[in-house]
Amino acid sequence: MRRRADWPVLTTYRGEALRCVAMPLGGIGTGTVSLGGRGNLRDWEIVNRPAKGFTPPHTFFALWAREPGREPQARAIEAAILPPYEGEWGCTEPNHGLPRFRRGVFHAAYPLAQVVLTDPGVPVGVRLEAFNPLVPADPDSSGIPVAVLRFVLRNQTSRPVRASVCGSLGNFIGTDGTEGRPRGNINEFRLGRGVRGIFMRSDGVPTHDPCFGTMALVALGRPRVSFRTAWAGLSWGDDLLDFWDDFLADGRLEERKGGGDMPVASLAVALTIPPGAERTATFLLTWHFPNRTTWTPRSGAPPEVVGNYYATNYSDAWDVAERTAARLPRLERETVGFVRTFCGSDLPRAVKEAALYNLTALRCQTSFRTADGRFFGWEGCCDRRGCCHGSCTHVWNYEQATAFLFGSLARSMREVEFLHATDERGLMSFRVALPLSRAREQGRAAADGQMGCLMKLYREWQLSGDDDFLRTMWPKARRTLEFAWIPGGWDADRDGVMEGCQHNTMDVEYYGPNPQMGTWYLGALRAAEEMARYLGQDDFAAHCRRLFENGSRWLDEHLFNGDYYEHQVRPATGPIADGLRVGMGSADVAKPDFQLGAGCLVDQLVGQFMAHVCGLGHLLHPAHVRRTLRSILRYNFRREFYSHFNHFRSFVLNDESGLLMATYPRGRRPKRPFPYFNEVMTGFEYCAAAHMLFEGQRAAGLKVIEAIRRRYDGRRRNPFDEAECGHHYARAMASWAAVLALTGFRYSAVAKELTFAASRRPVRWFWSNGWAWGECRQRPARGRVAVEVRVLGGSVAFRRLVLTGYGTADLGRVRKLTKGKAMTLEVLPSATET
Repeated sequence: MRRRADWPVLTTYRGEALRCVAMPLGGIGTGTVSLGGRGNLRDWEIVNRPAKGFTPPHTFFALWAREPGREPQARAIEAAILPPYEGEWGCTEPNHGLPRFRRGVFHAAYPLAQVVLTDPGVPVGVRLEAFNPLVPADPDSSGIPVAVLRFVLRNQTSRPVRASVCGSLGNFIGTDGTEGRPRGNINEFRLGRGVRGIFMRSDGVPTHDPCFGTMALVALGRPRVSFRTAWAGLSWGDDLLDFWDDFLADGRLEERKGGGDMPVASLAVALTIPPGAERTATFLLTWHFPNRTTWTPRSGAPPEVVGNYYATNYSDAWDVAERTAARLPRLERETVGFVRTFCGSDLPRAVKEAALYNLTALRCQTSFRTADGRFFGWEGCCDRRGCCHGSCTHVWNYEQATAFLFGSLARSMREVEFLHATDERGLMSFRVALPLSRAREQGRAAADGQMGCLMKLYREWQLSGDDDFLRTMWPKARRTLEFAWIPGGWDADRDGVMEGCQHNTMDVEYYGPNPQMGTWYLGALRAAEEMARYLGQDDFAAHCRRLFENGSRWLDEHLFNGDYYEHQVRPATGPIADGLRVGMGSADVAKPDFQLGAGCLVDQLVGQFMAHVCGLGHLLHPAHVRRTLRSILRYNFRREFYSHFNHFRSFVLNDESGLLMATYPRGRRPKRPFPYFNEVMTGFEYCAAAHMLFEGQRAAGLKVIEAIRRRYDGRRRNPFDEAECGHHYARAMASWAAVLALTGFRYSAVAKELTFAASRRPVRWFWSNGWAWGECRQRPARGRVAVEVRVLGGSVAFRRLVLTGYGTADLGRVRKLTKGKAMTLEVLPSATET
C-alpha cells in the first residue's frame, strides 16, 4: 500500500516517531479532533474548550475483510500500540484490546495526512486520507467544523475481497471529559443529500449549556451501509464483545436497543474489491456546539454566551455534513492546491514545516470567532482550559500567519484593539474582556503590546489598501501613540526613548531604556509617521520622525555595547501613570527585580524584526543590528542541554539544541532576572531566526529553525503543537515570517507594489497577502530575470514589480490579476519592463 501521489508530503513519521503525532482536524474557530500517528482519533476538543486526552468511549474505525475460502479478518484501522503499556489495569490506551495493523506510516503536509497501514495477515492494505479544508483568504471555507476521513482499501490478493469500513462514536453531548455529563442523548440514522449516517443530539442537555450541541458521523454518497444507533450496554465490557462478534461475522451490523445516556453509534460501509484494485469509503465527522461562553466571567454570575461564528452558518451538524458533502470536491481541490504550491516552494523543508504546522494554532481551541464573526485568541491552551485570555497584544504581536493568510481576521483584531479596547486617553487594554461591552475593564497597558499594534495596523492597511479602514482606526491609533507621552508614561520627556514603567511579554515591568521595548517604540513611530503623512497630518508625521531619529541615535550610542544592546535599569523615582503597573512585576519600584539588565536577550531587536515584515526599513544602525544577531547566536545558542540549569519550565532537554531567552556573557546578571531567562521558547526563537534571514544571515537563521523542528519530531513532541504557556501557542506563528524573509515578499496595496527578493537561480515561491495567494517564478538569464506572477486565489493589483537589489518593472498602469491568471515580466537591472 502506497501513499497518494497527488497529495503533497512534507514529513513522514514511522516507528517511534508516531508516538506523539496528533494532527488537529477542524476549522478556524470550530475546535478540533486530532488524528494520532497510528491513525487513531484522540483529543476531542470540539465543545468550546480544550480537552487534551479526551477520547469518547468505544470511538474508533475498524476494517472487516474476507477473501474467498478463508476466515474473515477484522482490525482496528490503526497501527500497533507503542510502549509504554503500563497502567494500574494494564494498557491505558483507548480501545487497547482491539487487533490492529502491524505497521503504519504517517505522511503529513498540514492539513493533509495519510496513514498507510499494512499487515501480512490482512488481505487488504489501508490508506487513511484525512484533512479539513484550508484555503488562504477564505476564512469561511477554512472554518468548517468537519474532519474528512477517507479510507482507501487495496486488494493485495488475486481474488475478489469483500470488505467493510465501520466507524463507531460515543454520543458524549453534555460533556467533553472536563465537566458535565450526558443526559438523554439520542442517535438517529438518517438519509440526506449526498450523505447517510448517524445524527447525534440530546434531549436532556439544556439548550443554553456550553456542552449542548449536535454531532454527525456520515458516509458520503449512497453506499451500502449497515448501522447501530446504540450498542448493547452489557456489563463486564461485553458491549464491545457483542459489537466485535457481530461485525466479525459478516462485516454488517445489527441494531441494538438501549445504550444509556452516552449511546455508542456505529456505521459500516460495505465494499467489494476486485483483485489488485482499490475501493474507497469516505466519512465526514461534523459537529455544532453554538454556546461558547466568555473567557472573562463575572464573579458570582453565570458566564455570558458570546457564541460561535461557525454555528451561525449552519443549523446543526447534519446541515454541516450535507453542505460540506456538496462542496467537498472544490474544498479538497483548493486545499490540496494551496498545500502543493506551498510545499513546492524552493524553501528549506524546516522552514516550510515550521510555517505550515504551526497554523494549527488558528484552528484548535487557541483561536475562535464569536457569533458576530470577530476573531479572538487565547495565548495557548492548557489541557482543560484556555491559557491567558484576551487576544493578548504582546503575544499576538509576534505571529505573522493570520495577516498573510487571512487578512479579514487580522483586521478584525485591529478593530477590537483600537475601537473597543482603547480608552479616550489612548490606553489599550492588552487583554480584551468579552463580551465587547466590557472590553476595557482590565484597564492595563503593555508597552510592547500597544506599540506593536500600531505596527500591525500599518501592516494591515498596506496589505489591504483600504483607506477607509485606516481613517476609521487612525483617531484611536494616534491616541495610543500619544499615550506614551503622558506624565509618568513610557516616554514622558518625549525624547524617543522609553524609560518609564514598561509592562511587557515577559509578564513583568522593565524600568529604564532597553532594546526590546525601544525597538517596538521606534517601529511604532515609523508606522505612525507613514500613516499620518498619508492622511495629510504632516506636523504629526514630522514630530514622529524627530522622535524616531533621536531615539534611534540614542539607543545606538547608549545601549549598544559592541556586541549587543543592553538594558539600563533605572528605578522609578517619580509617579507612574495609572494603568502601567499590572501587578506581576517587582513590588519595590525603587529596587526593581525581574529586569533584563546586561543580558543578551533573544528578541532584543523584535521591533526591527517587525519593521522588516512591514517594509519600514532599519530602525537602528544596520551594522549594529547584524552584529547583535551574530551575538545572539554566539551567546544564546546551545548545542546540548545536559549541563544547563533551568529553574522554571523546560521546553528543551538533554541532546537538543535551542536559543536561550537570555544569557549574561559579560556578567552583571541581576539576582532575580525576568522569570523566563533560562528557558527556550519557539516563538522567540522564530523571531530571532527570521530576523537573521532578513539580514542575510541565512545559515544562522536556518540553524535555529532546524533545531526547533528536530525537537518536534514526533518521538519527543507533537510536530503540530509547539507549546509555551499552553499548547498550540500563538507566538509560534512567528514562523511564517521566515517565508517572507527568504522570498523577500512584500505587498503594498497602497503603492500598488509587489516585491520579491532577486534570485540568482531559477526559483518557485509561494506568496500570500491575506487577500490573495499564488506563485512567483523567477528565471534569470542573460542579464535579465523573467518573472511569472500567478494568482491561485483571490485577486491582486499592482503597477510595479520590484526585485530587491536588482531592478523594477513598471507596468505604467495598475494591472489586476484574478484567480487563475498569470503575468510574465522581464526585469532588467535598469528596471525596464517588456
